[in-house]
Amino acid sequence: MDTLTFGLTLLVVGMGGTLVALATLALLMELLKKIFPHHNSEAK
Repeated sequence: MDTLTFGLTLLVVGMGGTLVALATLALLMELLKKIFPHHNSEAK
């Protein structure tokens, strides 16, 4: 495997892994919002 091929492979795998991780975190946050909803209650 030459340097260019290795660099492009690393770029694609790295960016793909980053996008998968961000999508997983976004889904986890949405799930937590549904499990623990935020209630607006003003303390008077």
